[in-house]
Amino acid sequence: MKIAIGNDHAAPELKLAVKAHLEERGFTVVDMGCAPGERCDYPDTAADVCRKVVSGECELGILICGTGLGMSYAANKVKGIRAACCSDYFSARLSREHNNANVLCFGARVVGEGTALDLADIFVDTPFSGDERHQRRLDKITAIEENGI
Repeated sequence: MKIAIGNDHAAPELKLAVKAHLEERGFTVVDMGCAPGERCDYPDTAADVCRKVVSGECELGILICGTGLGMSYAANKVKGIRAACCSDYFSARLSREHNNANVLCFGARVVGEGTALDLADIFVDTPFSGDERHQRRLDKITAIEENGI
């Protein structure tokens, strides 16, 4: 699996830890974030990662900023993206299992490194259930995205 990962200036160290962890697990990780000491705006990084996911170049994306919120707001503006801002294991699992999320967001100022690695593992390891009721709801979300409200 190929995963795009990005961060802003609040999270370069955590991004590097998550990237190394996923690479150790055998995933290919495309780094779209800024390096330690660099500054960047989270909407730009979110857009870069989401382009990789929407195009199919990467199957999933991970975005890390201070809280995870800004990244999730920006990511969810991209057609075809279902970004979930998660700081607990239950939400990370269900974001994939029930909502077929394709981008995980979390905050470097919210979760520690151990939790971040666990969230990434849960996210990449959990498949969408494919359950009819969940797919029906996703289809409704897609209709809103296509047609507005």
